[in-house]
Amino acid sequence: MQRKTRALAFDFGASSGRAILGAFDGERIQMEEVHRFSNDPVAMRGTLYWDLPRQFYEIKQGLLQAKQRGGFDTVAIDTWGVDFGLLDADGCLLENPVHYRDQRTKGLVEESFQKIPQEEFYRLTGIQFMELNTVFQLMALKKQRPSLLERAQTLLFMPDLFNYLLTGEKKTELTIASTSQLMDAKTTGWSKEVLARLGLPERLFTPILLPGAAVGTLEESICEELGIPPAQVVAAASHDTQSAVAAIPTQKKDFLFISCGTWSLFGTELEQPLINETSAALNITNERGVEGTATFLKNIIGLWLIQESRRQWRREGAEYSFAELERLALEAPPFQSFIDPDAPEFVPQGDIPRRIQAFCEKTGQRIPQTVGEIVRCIYESLALKYRLTAEKIRSCTGREYRELHVVGGGTKDRLLCQMTADACGMPVLAGPVEATVLGNLAVQLIACGAIKSIRQARQIIAQSEMPARYEPKDTERWDSAYQQFMQYMI
Repeated sequence: MQRKTRALAFDFGASSGRAILGAFDGERIQMEEVHRFSNDPVAMRGTLYWDLPRQFYEIKQGLLQAKQRGGFDTVAIDTWGVDFGLLDADGCLLENPVHYRDQRTKGLVEESFQKIPQEEFYRLTGIQFMELNTVFQLMALKKQRPSLLERAQTLLFMPDLFNYLLTGEKKTELTIASTSQLMDAKTTGWSKEVLARLGLPERLFTPILLPGAAVGTLEESICEELGIPPAQVVAAASHDTQSAVAAIPTQKKDFLFISCGTWSLFGTELEQPLINETSAALNITNERGVEGTATFLKNIIGLWLIQESRRQWRREGAEYSFAELERLALEAPPFQSFIDPDAPEFVPQGDIPRRIQAFCEKTGQRIPQTVGEIVRCIYESLALKYRLTAEKIRSCTGREYRELHVVGGGTKDRLLCQMTADACGMPVLAGPVEATVLGNLAVQLIACGAIKSIRQARQIIAQSEMPARYEPKDTERWDSAYQQFMQYMI
């Protein structure tokens, strides 16, 4: 009987994290969740921080729980993109990493164009302009806290920072580096031109590793503390989106996907970045994936709108489950009002329902009043934004797409999946829910030789989990709604 290869994946989302143990017997990847925890930002004196000590404590608990369930050969970590920690000359963390929803970067996208014209900036990096990008966070530090930037010797993105705390090795993984808007799209090295023209210190950046490369072994002190052997730490596709894309269960060359959670990452996989006038005008990003691929995608605000609305209603004393919100949305009349999900007022934490009402009032629409009407407005607007994004991607690639894969937590939201099929006019294949973890595990299994390639991994995942299929309905009504929706796009 073949020995099972065992890998431990840590997957950090914007609101929670988990440790999942994967066992591969040569045919299937079996997963067991060994630890789950909340991942809550903390606001202190006007700045929104990640709680890094707590996050690292939870990683240790995950290592301990995995040991108690049979141990593991390798470990890898994936997280959201763009955020980072700064180390001083002694390798000590200067402060907790700042959350991407912090408001310190406001206005800096436009300010950067004074030093690098927008078209040239996009040509150099191929990345979608968003105020939360690493480059603008660094510009904020240079402008607002220059003494902190002067003390910093090393910048590590969140998964690389965790890897450093586990191994002592300061290294940067490719997919997470590509979210920064600081990487040269052609060479996949740090863009000396961007750094020089924005006056950002080149010393901060470490060599870039490919997904699947070895980072190092668990430090002796951690092994002694937890009573675990010195397992190998692997650089997964450390950006969670790229781990999710690695697990899309298809063998087709041309496919569309949505990695759907707090954010909706909508895109396709290409052999190389696609950077031209059309993609620049549409502000589409080119991130790096596994095995030399590029992921051509748009970052769209996703279930954050539902999650933050639910938190607001809880603050007001009303508790709704996600199932109740879906039921209330179904009971509300369709196509009454629309929002642009990516309007800047929907990015910060706070009263999203009131902001939706204000958006509808400002744009001369019917103002949603009930919980069901607000939730339905969110769902329909997201589905129609997906259609708009699909059309943008087609216009850039010149390719036809016959189906849309939805992976991640959003696959559990059946109403959104059906609306997406209806709005986009194509079948939606929903699953796997745990795509990010499966992609993380797949890269580890490739690194240790148990699986040959991502293509084989996708075949194994497809055989293991049958996606739910949603066929488009009422396409004429959705076509009409799309024309209305487009009037309110910013």
